[in-house]
Amino acid sequence: MENHPLARRWARRFVAGDTLDEALAVSRKLNAEGITITLDHLGESVASLEEAAAARDVYLRALAAIHDSGVQGNVSLKLTQFGLDYSSDQCRANVEQLVRSAKELGEFVRVDMESSQYTDQTLELVRDLRARYGAVGTVIQAYLRRSRADVEDLCARGIRVRLCKGAYLEPATVAFRRKADVDRNYLELLKLLLDRGEYPAIATHDERMIEATKAYATERGIAASAFEFQMLYGIRRDLQRKLVAEGYRLRLYVPFGQAWYPYYMRRLAERPANVLFILRHLRR
Repeated sequence: MENHPLARRWARRFVAGDTLDEALAVSRKLNAEGITITLDHLGESVASLEEAAAARDVYLRALAAIHDSGVQGNVSLKLTQFGLDYSSDQCRANVEQLVRSAKELGEFVRVDMESSQYTDQTLELVRDLRARYGAVGTVIQAYLRRSRADVEDLCARGIRVRLCKGAYLEPATVAFRRKADVDRNYLELLKLLLDRGEYPAIATHDERMIEATKAYATERGIAASAFEFQMLYGIRRDLQRKLVAEGYRLRLYVPFGQAWYPYYMRRLAERPANVLFILRHLRR
């Protein structure tokens, strides 16, 4: 699949390329449209600590390239890609090296959230590194029942949060299963972040949530420069252009690398509703 011409053509709709240079070229084009970027090197859940070290090195190069090229962007990583399943100490050392580099360069690292089994470890690491270096933030998933308490804690610590709905299949004991409940919690959390958060990122393609964010910001007198919307590369270009034209800040999550097939298969297998999401936007 990864080498089939048609499959690769399909993947290019959502992945910036196999190499860092290709991802940077895409990033420059997006910057020219008034859009900032977050680079994500595909390859979560590595099979060894050697692979984790290699992933760390790719991110170090990506961070340096963003800084040296003047691209307006940052990087986003997953702890399993940095070796969490094999050694929490080595994972911490890998992430710390990247965050330390970000501080020295004046850049920023976002630690992604994975399934709920990793939530406590992720937040613990982010809190520690933020206290020591700054230059790091994280992600909160609105479908988790615990997320309000986590958002309140992160806001109190001045840690930047990207709010998303969540893409993993979780048990009802830890996550809301009904879409209406997830949407309600997302709305409550985005309002909390707009009121108390440190430059929050509202990550959604749901136009209802986008309009609700705009309306609440206007109602509360919150400047458009105080937060940003985030979307995926290749999804809803019409909506992206509209937001930029209206003066809102927009950042695209730009994945690159050769591991696009397992990336998409994992997303689709974990949450079959994602199939409809991809097909709907392919049709657009």
